[in-house]
Amino acid sequence: MGTYPELLAHGVGGRQDLPLPLPYLVVAVALTLLATFVALGALWRVPRLDRTGTAGQPVPGWLGGLVDAPASRWTLRGAGLLAGGYFCVGLLAGPDSPENPTAGVLYVLLWVGLVPVSLLFGPVWRAVNPLRGLYLLVATAAGRDPDRGLRPLPGGLGLWPAAVGLFAFVWLELVAPGRATLPVINAWLAGYALVMLVGAVRYGVGWFDRADPFEVYSALVGRLAVIGRRADGVLVWRNPMDGIAGLRPEPGLVAVVTVLLGSTMYDSLSTAPAWLRFGQESGLPPVVTGTVGITGVIALVALALLAATRVAAVVGRRADAAGGEPVPAGRVAGELAHSIVPVAVGYLLAHYYALLVLEGQRTIALLADPRGTGADWLGTADWSINTALITPDQVAALQITVIVLGHLLGTLLAHDRALYLFPRARAVTGQLPMLVLMVAYTVVGLLLLYAG
Repeated sequence: MGTYPELLAHGVGGRQDLPLPLPYLVVAVALTLLATFVALGALWRVPRLDRTGTAGQPVPGWLGGLVDAPASRWTLRGAGLLAGGYFCVGLLAGPDSPENPTAGVLYVLLWVGLVPVSLLFGPVWRAVNPLRGLYLLVATAAGRDPDRGLRPLPGGLGLWPAAVGLFAFVWLELVAPGRATLPVINAWLAGYALVMLVGAVRYGVGWFDRADPFEVYSALVGRLAVIGRRADGVLVWRNPMDGIAGLRPEPGLVAVVTVLLGSTMYDSLSTAPAWLRFGQESGLPPVVTGTVGITGVIALVALALLAATRVAAVVGRRADAAGGEPVPAGRVAGELAHSIVPVAVGYLLAHYYALLVLEGQRTIALLADPRGTGADWLGTADWSINTALITPDQVAALQITVIVLGHLLGTLLAHDRALYLFPRARAVTGQLPMLVLMVAYTVVGLLLLYAG
């Protein structure tokens, strides 16, 4: 829509704006990860992060009472319903033109904006999700228990529905023909709403926790927030690392984190000159090459994680009298999947920061007139885009910082979890495959980000 496809690619900045030549930068970052691994092996000898969900200092009573008050919860749900209704004005009654804010709201304010908001406040989409709010409102009005559906959630379902939903969304965002046009967006959102609401009726409100791609996405990122809930439901201030360390393995978790990371890597690849040449020379429709590309990159990211964790399971063999048995590879993959979350968050912020700042401002301005009639319902129609925060040097510095920080946190999380999974004598060697994986993700990610 308008300038959206071009802005989506990388925003502002390129390899010419880097503080070091790209090869030197890649080597420096890889050495930083290696030095961190050595330091952790020498200084971090016992598990320190809480994976039980019991850590954290309770927030002041007045704050906890305010957040958990039924009036506060329904206020947030009402705000979500109101915002969703306003969004539908442009979606259903607006012009199919660059002046319609619909694509910007969906792809920029929601998809990209959820990352910083969730980092600050936790899983906010769960509180304001208009589809969850609509279901709760109807169930309450009908006198039904929203937690009880027609059937219980299937055992072993895990996060697989959300993984499928996330893939469907990133395919829409990055591959689908006419993805910024109203007919395409309408069709996708109609299918999404139908699946969510029918699933909620069938399985209860817990369906959203497992199936809504935006809720699961926000919840994963929100585990890195300084405010969260303990396992007993108490609202606490916490170490963000404890929050993400408390993410327990479950079916579909590996798929979710690899879709998040792999789709962002594909977005960088899709604007690389070599990929563009391949698409032009192949003679295949762009939707075919795009679908193969995004599926292939996500699959490679997933296979790399599964291979690294399988090797880690063997290398970190339990040291008992019988020689030990390897930790099951499937269990190790799930246990270490949480270490990929900060890596994915780093790439999302690095890749889409400029898009959020530039197109986010433009979208807010367009929201004043969702029907394209010249109205100014929000008083933002005359906003001018402020570019002070997106100079090339600033963007390059931020990209490097968040990517390196994400990988450092991922290395720390993997090391701490290895101390749980493997005997102390094998914990460091058991983490070596994850170090190799982190270095590989870093090198590939930087090369793709600055491929242009």
